[in-house]
Amino acid sequence: MPGSARPFLRNCELAVAARTDVAFQQCIAPACGATFSVDEVLTSCPSCGNLLDVTYDWDRLRPPTSFEVFERKWMRRSDPLAYSGVWRFHELFPFAPRESVVTIGEGQTLLSVSDGVGGFVGMKPGRLHLQYEGLNPSGSFKDNGMSAAFTHARMIGAKRAACASTGNTSASLAVYCAVTRLMRGIIFIGSGKISYGKLSQALDYGALTIQIAGDFDDAMARVKEVSGKLGIYLVNSVNPFRLEGQKSIMFRVLESLGWEVPDWIVVPGGNLGNSSAFGKAFAELRKIGLIDRVPRLAVINAAGADTLYELYHKRGLRWEGGRADLSPACHYYDELDRDKKRADTIASAIEINRPVNLNKCLRALEVCDGVVREVTEQEILDAKAQVGAGGFGCEPASAASVAGAKQLVAEGVIGRDERVVCILTGHQLKDPTATVAYHTTDQKLFNEVLGSRGVSRASFANRSVSVGNRLDEIVQAIELYG
Repeated sequence: MPGSARPFLRNCELAVAARTDVAFQQCIAPACGATFSVDEVLTSCPSCGNLLDVTYDWDRLRPPTSFEVFERKWMRRSDPLAYSGVWRFHELFPFAPRESVVTIGEGQTLLSVSDGVGGFVGMKPGRLHLQYEGLNPSGSFKDNGMSAAFTHARMIGAKRAACASTGNTSASLAVYCAVTRLMRGIIFIGSGKISYGKLSQALDYGALTIQIAGDFDDAMARVKEVSGKLGIYLVNSVNPFRLEGQKSIMFRVLESLGWEVPDWIVVPGGNLGNSSAFGKAFAELRKIGLIDRVPRLAVINAAGADTLYELYHKRGLRWEGGRADLSPACHYYDELDRDKKRADTIASAIEINRPVNLNKCLRALEVCDGVVREVTEQEILDAKAQVGAGGFGCEPASAASVAGAKQLVAEGVIGRDERVVCILTGHQLKDPTATVAYHTTDQKLFNEVLGSRGVSRASFANRSVSVGNRLDEIVQAIELYG
């Protein structure tokens, strides 16, 4: 495959990747299409500046002709690659040789029918599924992609890895650094823009945490500059290998559904890595003949961080087969700068104004005949409470998918009897403050945490009951409320 001048990588010992004959990096812009070896460390195309894909020569690879090969791996639980819910599907993203793979058992997640949440959304029984990624080692979906990014970093001999983060990426980076001891982790966060639940992970796992004055977009700009200057491996989702691992979420969804394609995938939209990875996964599965149709895709923004909704739904930005006119995005970003508008939402994991994977998400929306919606803080927290009542505690950003599904059912875009999968991206304990504030009897706490964001009520609050330290009062309360 063609290559380019390798960017300067201080602190990296470059090694030859074993799969350069069948896997390579390629610019996503059809007008460019430049290709680069997988042993290059790139976050954008050196020729035109666009994003990169990890691409495969499927004709030479001869991928599986059925899904049975993946089912058989369940019997090999002592094999780390078969145990991983990511690398069990190695044949569907074979950029790395087996001996380079980094895994800590990620991807042991659940797809579950939830009729309680389905009723709240407006679905018929048995039709709403929740894909719960909070069961990953660091408590979020990020581990799927981090495993793939660390695998690539190991292939090229990286010694340090960095990210900008609203919380989940930093936790995932830190846990992979701590468990594997392959690299030193460096995390950039914005001032006051990370929950303690997530920050505690990064600190406890030993990562170097750098807090800058600004928000996630500022942190992202700085980490890209620093990584380029110091030769540090960047693991944000602008890294194309991150998204290869995140494809596995969809492989597990299909597996749980008996390899039947659902009608809808509904996913929160922040940096747009998941939606981009999902679209690529389905496009590739259809290309190699493992599926004959793709689901529709719904990407849900929080109203306080609604760049995709603004550009796609209001300003008509489309992929157009790779010929997208990105001037609406440029104009909108100029407006954000002019008005000094910062992203602001209780759903901190998707609190992003400038999503780095915008172009790839536009492509995924085209592949999957997608739609984009935004939901309010009130809608997010009410949906979160319903998810929790169904036994799957999630962070606020996760609940955006359920709130978005409810909106789309009310609009008639999603049919009540269609099969819908909502992605729950992170664990409840990622942001316990929002949960406690929603259910609290302390009006001051509610106002400080939620009221300031326009949340006026806790429609589904499960409030504690205060009683005296007397047996009769406790029994009375249990009989009355229990």
